[in-house]
Amino acid sequence: MGLFTKDIQSMDDLYLHTLEDIYYAEQQIEKALPKMIDKASSDTLRQAFDAHLHETKEQIARLEQVFAELGQQPKGVTCPAIDGIIKEANEISKEIGDAQVLDAALAAAAQAVEHYEITRYGTLIAWSKELGHTSCADILQQTLSEEEATDEKLTKIATARLNPAA
Repeated sequence: MGLFTKDIQSMDDLYLHTLEDIYYAEQQIEKALPKMIDKASSDTLRQAFDAHLHETKEQIARLEQVFAELGQQPKGVTCPAIDGIIKEANEISKEIGDAQVLDAALAAAAQAVEHYEITRYGTLIAWSKELGHTSCADILQQTLSEEEATDEKLTKIATARLNPAA
């Protein structure tokens, strides 16, 4: 099922597709974070990435819970947006020789990921409520709150330490 193709006939179809999109995205983030941890030189940044890796695993489990509540098997659909954000982060990190500049770039890349997730979860919460999936909205709200907190944490790390050092 591709986004905005004739395979999506209803709001329920769009809702499920978007769940599959963020499920794929979270799995890609789970794979990318260990590489980001390895590339970071800042202990604070590495710790933030490590904490978010653990959260991401919990977020994947929550999405699986949402799929179960909907009577669906968890599955992902390719998300070109998250693939592009991760690809861009990988490409730029190869071009940076200075460790402090790399840390600033990694934090910025992580925030791009967070902002994507925030938009997706916000949309899914609104749609959950619209479609009468109140318990799904509550589950997704937990994840949205974590994503917003991670974004705030990365902003503080970047502005207080990483950006001035770079």
